[in-house]
Amino acid sequence: MSATDQRRIVIAGGGTAGWMTAAALARLASPHWQVTLIESEEIGTVGVGEATIPMVRLFNQTLGIDEAQFLRETHGTWKLGIAFEGWGGFDDRYIHGFGLTGRSLGVLPFHHYWLRGRAHGLAGPLGEYVLNAVASDANKFAHIDRPQGSALPPMPYAYHFDASLYAAFLRRYAEGRGVRRIEGRIVGFDRDVLNGNLAALRLERGDVIDGDLFVDCSGFRSLLLGQEMGVGYLDWSQWLKCDRAVAVPCDRAEPLVPYTRSIAQPAGWCWRIPLQHRTGNGHVFCSDLMSEDEATARLIGRLDGEQLADPRTIRFKAGRREKFWERNVVAIGLSSGFIEPLESTSIHLIQTAISRLVDFMPNGPVHDADRDAYNRLAAFEIERIRDFVILHYVANGRHGEPFWDSLRQMEAAGQLPDALGERLAMFRASGRIVREHDELFDVPGWVQVMIGQGVVPARWHPLADQVAPESLKAFLDTVRGAYEKDVARMPSHAEYVSHVCGQVPAHA
Repeated sequence: MSATDQRRIVIAGGGTAGWMTAAALARLASPHWQVTLIESEEIGTVGVGEATIPMVRLFNQTLGIDEAQFLRETHGTWKLGIAFEGWGGFDDRYIHGFGLTGRSLGVLPFHHYWLRGRAHGLAGPLGEYVLNAVASDANKFAHIDRPQGSALPPMPYAYHFDASLYAAFLRRYAEGRGVRRIEGRIVGFDRDVLNGNLAALRLERGDVIDGDLFVDCSGFRSLLLGQEMGVGYLDWSQWLKCDRAVAVPCDRAEPLVPYTRSIAQPAGWCWRIPLQHRTGNGHVFCSDLMSEDEATARLIGRLDGEQLADPRTIRFKAGRREKFWERNVVAIGLSSGFIEPLESTSIHLIQTAISRLVDFMPNGPVHDADRDAYNRLAAFEIERIRDFVILHYVANGRHGEPFWDSLRQMEAAGQLPDALGERLAMFRASGRIVREHDELFDVPGWVQVMIGQGVVPARWHPLADQVAPESLKAFLDTVRGAYEKDVARMPSHAEYVSHVCGQVPAHA
């Protein structure tokens, strides 16, 4: 680190990752740190409209951001989960809803009782016992405050919003708290000849930006960590075969649903992200099996409203950097790795990387033990998310399509990541899921996706047999009925958005 009293953090790149990092550091970092962000208006960002998971609320709350103002300025809506259409079979649909599955009874998770009830004809589809799924199917939403001891579960939620507007919102926040923004294109680097650390960034117009700690938010290019520091990339395309996405906005569709749609296609899937002023649409696909022209035509031919812009193509390779922190360079966002947006985890990975960076913020020279711990935690997190995304592809029911057939066969061929193969085998045998350490997706999430896509255990926990059949039926009926009544009292999602945010904005 420098010998001056004020240490310097330099963020390379703006967009969602850069401005989330800048805003968080402006709020949380020591006043002894000076934060500078470099970005070029000439270089575009990937942001096409974002879907998130509930932890983003914690990020906004930590920054002290008012939710209503945030939603108005980003044209956002609320999100209760993801509807997967055509994944378990060509005509199947299920919702992976945030929050609990059913309600626990004794020491067992709800799904063991549901499995027994299903086997005896006493239970309906699993989604009828997930509050967020019930509300999603009814297109309802409201903030819920439960009294202490309530038998009803919370209804966690996330957001859909315009990524470009979110970055602009956070830029205003960060600059208002002392972050310095420099316009310019990075064209070179200076290294410390003694230790190999990055010493400065050189801009096209001749500026030299010195720093002590550099944060790479340069997107897929990974200018600092990948190109300059030479950190390699671990390719996961043997499991995640999609490598392209075409994105295009259209007019807002009705009704305004409180969930993301994920619609399976012959060689990938399409997303629908409902915003206040428009719908974000995209087609993620495997370029080995579908041309860009065909993927674009499929996307445009299925829009729910008038097309508002030309299609954009995004090329990517699923995987991660071998390290996330090398010497004095930390990568956050796409520069560190990428998992396709199937479960809306991109912003979450930015958020957790920022949190780790704050935890490991150096107060002097960076020690190898700190970097090693940071890299180990980051690798575990993204690899468990990777496994959860792979699950959706492996457990598909789309027979007769080469893309889906090859993915489904990976399990039998023993070609899955070890942890995922073991988890699938355990669930098929006993309905048991062991959540390790701080992995993101919890037991209800894994259960909803597995059951939703036809992975049904051969048996349930023996303790579930201690409940008499009539008592089991009464328990299941009570849970389902309570959730239906709870949702019936809620306004429609569109009504609630209008109530909180006011008039729907014009096209942006």
